[in-house]
Amino acid sequence: MINEIRQYWDENIHDMAVTNLRPGSAGFFTDLDNYRYAKLKYLPELINFKSFKGKSMLEIGCGVGIDLVHFTRAGAVVVGIDLSETAIKLARNNFFHAGLPANLFVMNGEELDFLNDSFDLVYAHGVLPYTANPETMVSEVYRVLKPGGKAILMGYNKFSWLNALTKITKVPLEHVEAPIMRKFSFKEFKQLLKPFSKYQIVFERFPQKTHIHGNWKGKVYNNLFVRGFNLIPRSLVRPFGWHLIGFTIK
Repeated sequence: MINEIRQYWDENIHDMAVTNLRPGSAGFFTDLDNYRYAKLKYLPELINFKSFKGKSMLEIGCGVGIDLVHFTRAGAVVVGIDLSETAIKLARNNFFHAGLPANLFVMNGEELDFLNDSFDLVYAHGVLPYTANPETMVSEVYRVLKPGGKAILMGYNKFSWLNALTKITKVPLEHVEAPIMRKFSFKEFKQLLKPFSKYQIVFERFPQKTHIHGNWKGKVYNNLFVRGFNLIPRSLVRPFGWHLIGFTIK
């Protein structure tokens, strides 16, 4: 299964559809960065990259390094790993264009090649849904964290607005064809975080306008659904966020 997952992500780099620029070029990474934080406006505020200045950090499933570059610019001492060799090659290009040192490796997040108690922070955003054994990955995250260290882990909410919308519109989710795409209930995600001494789960990722779907469904989504949904008080729809963000302490 690991080989199937590796092959899929070698051939399907996340968010590639948002740019026509040459993969690995400076503009390519600018387009991906702009798209990511337009779609995930909550991320820089919720994570606060600057709060990890001087901290040792591991990102599992770093992809082409979009978030990792921001952690590095903010002063974190970072290591990035990904199962995909293609992603790591692109991530090295990203760091090169950013003028930043790169410490990047092809590695399986379920079998981390690091000593116990190595990092102040482990970050894995959108990785648990696609890994073969999420419990194993969480155990590895726990193992390599220093005592008192933090992990930030994201999974997909089984009962989210997006999951419901895809069923109604018949527009498939991104990467639904991946070898594994797992969604969690709040209870299941909470159980996954049980090894940690403290944890908090935050619901996030609410509708934002899309630039990928330009057909009539995309126009209805942007002009009617997004506007209408965001008029509803967030307190009422909070449990239906697409992302479950686990903030944990070892």
